[in-house]
Amino acid sequence: MKIEHIAIWTHNLEKKQFQSYFISFESGARLELMSRADILDQPKNSNDPMQTGYTHFAFGVATMAEVDTKARELAEQGFPILSGPRVTGDGYYEFETLDPDGNRLEVATHFTQP
Repeated sequence: MKIEHIAIWTHNLEKKQFQSYFISFESGARLELMSRADILDQPKNSNDPMQTGYTHFAFGVATMAEVDTKARELAEQGFPILSGPRVTGDGYYEFETLDPDGNRLEVATHFTQP
């Protein structure tokens, strides 16, 4: 498993509707900066991912089967599965969970047609 990307909500992008930019690093990890008009501009004090600042860490795996396996393993260990596994609009197959401190995590792979 590798770090796929880290996502941060910001009001400092160019358009008012949802938009995201990825900044790629030599290691393959990426930083995702996201913007949408309805994101709250206040300190992050809950598990609500719709506030400015850090929103999630995404870990990349090689296959859709690995996403499914990791979701099942974490659910069996008592971690909440917040969404997914599902295909996203930006071409990923992923699920979301929370770590023990309530930080949002994703496990994802690029979607491929079965």
